Amino acid sequence: PILKPIKEHPWEARCVFNCAAYYNDGVHIVYRGMGFDQKSSFGYAYSRGGYTIDERLDHPIYEPKDEFESNGIEDPRLTQLGDKLYMTYAGFDGEKAYVCMASIDVDDFLKHKWNWERYGCILPVLPVPGKDDKNACLFPEKIDGKYVLIHRIPPDIWISYSDDLSNWYGHTIIARPRPKLWDEAKIGAGGPPIKTDKGWLLIYHGVDWKPRSILDILLRRWWFGTYRLGIMLIDLVNPEKVLFRSKHPILEPEQEYEEQGYVADVVFSCGNVVIGDEIFVYYGGADTVTCVATSKLYELLSLKE
Repeated sequence: PILKPIKEHPWEARCVFNCAAYYNDGVHIVYRGMGFDQKSSFGYAYSRGGYTIDERLDHPIYEPKDEFESNGIEDPRLTQLGDKLYMTYAGFDGEKAYVCMASIDVDDFLKHKWNWERYGCILPVLPVPGKDDKNACLFPEKIDGKYVLIHRIPPDIWISYSDDLSNWYGHTIIARPRPKLWDEAKIGAGGPPIKTDKGWLLIYHGVDWKPRSILDILLRRWWFGTYRLGIMLIDLVNPEKVLFRSKHPILEPEQEYEEQGYVADVVFSCGNVVIGDEIFVYYGGADTVTCVATSKLYELLSLKE
């Protein structure tokens, strides 16, 4: 782990996990910090080389404000469009999760001037009423003149479009869980898609079904199991077309800090950056600590071959 909870900071005393990542002369990390009151806000850390933390603020840089964030904010993701950074995240009111967004000038962000502009809940009317909506991230450029947003209404990954970042339409499912594979129960996006010559590379998480006891097996009761990471490639021109999904996960819980924690058996990513020919994937281990894993970009893309 590169980030662990700090007991002396009540707002991040229990867990620090599920972070956004932005590369600009080093990796800027916006992470979810949770206290023992179970509520979350966002903190900031910086890594010059991507592997270790060189700077970490002792206070949140973004806190819950609106009614639909009354029980905390979760899982930030950062996308740069022009001279602004857009942060998508989930607001939680204690019962449901909502897709929310804020933006900040890149210069202000780099200078630690936290002048966030809040957009609030950007998907107030869902194509599937009554369900959570989260795991949202923006594509880093417009496609066919439109902003493109990936999000998750369980158990599927959806895509939506906007002309102004406020009004969204064209809600479409682009990927569903796959029976009898590692992502059979539900799926959701990791960090924002990365543009490559083979398509948009999306790191995503998948969850399997798992009985908790012999009685569960006898009664045919199944629960969400292990969270793993895999990849999908999305067409550069038509983001509703998935070209490839990995049959096997690229990262799964194997270390103690991934198997034991606030939620056991979880690797969950909200941020990735490319430095040279290498991709750095930042992820939460067991919903408790923040970790990083790396791979040569071409090695991930070669899984399609």
